Amino acid sequence: MFSFLKKKHEQLIAPIDGKVISLDDVDDPIFSKRKMGDGVAIVASGLYVYAPADGQIAVTIERKHAFGMVLENEMELIVHVGINVNDPSGNGFTMLVKEHETVKQGTPIIKIDPQLLTDNELITPVIITNPHCFTILNNHIGEAVVGNESILIEYR
Repeated sequence: MFSFLKKKHEQLIAPIDGKVISLDDVDDPIFSKRKMGDGVAIVASGLYVYAPADGQIAVTIERKHAFGMVLENEMELIVHVGINVNDPSGNGFTMLVKEHETVKQGTPIIKIDPQLLTDNELITPVIITNPHCFTILNNHIGEAVVGNESILIEYR
């Protein structure tokens, strides 16, 4: 009864394989103190980063390891692969899309060189930069996720 009053739950799909951790456990105060927004991080184990939802690529980073998206519901996201990798040339990452490109959930966005994954623990925050507009219902912390398959965050 009154199901029309219930707001629909939406979800972000994991952009990469790995284990979900709390932002509290990220060794960077920009993320752990939620200065950019709220979300989770993934200790990455995959070689591809996928679009976690339908939307538009708003920005790509010159180092090819991060991108911002605006989703169809106006959620703004940042996915930052390997916050602990400090190669200014972007070696190890290949950006597969261009800024302002419209993508579907599951579109490959970044390819990671396997050697980079072998040599580094790639902590990958997934940040909602306008969290005041959305309520996170479940964030699957502690779970292993499969990129482009597992639910990462449920929200409304």
